[in-house]
Amino acid sequence: MAAQKGKDLLLKMHDGTSFATVAGLRSRTLAFNAQSVDVTHADSAGRWRELLDGAGVKRASVSGSGVFKDAASDALVRAAFFSGALSQCQVVIPDFGTVTGPFQITALEIAAEHDREVTFDLTLESAGELAFAAL
Repeated sequence: MAAQKGKDLLLKMHDGTSFATVAGLRSRTLAFNAQSVDVTHADSAGRWRELLDGAGVKRASVSGSGVFKDAASDALVRAAFFSGALSQCQVVIPDFGTVTGPFQITALEIAAEHDREVTFDLTLESAGELAFAAL
């Protein structure tokens, strides 16, 4: 498999009709995490830690930064953040698949220097079960 273009990793938010790509993003990160449940006890073989199979909490976080474009997707992001609403989001991972499910925007930062463009950073946290569909 050939290397993939970073611009093809997309963050999309549902606008009520379809998934709209969040405009202006220059960098994006998708991270999956799973908590382990330690069930080690005095009789654990060789005193090695034991983990409970299939237990624990799974979560995903998405972060990105980019240039403020004043696009329709910017208004969608702002509205979702200020309302605290959960949004259906989709992350498209080129030649891998899509991750879709509810997310909440937990951080939104807007910054600018007087001689530069206006930029933004955002962080989303999963808020329910996510679905993965392979491409």
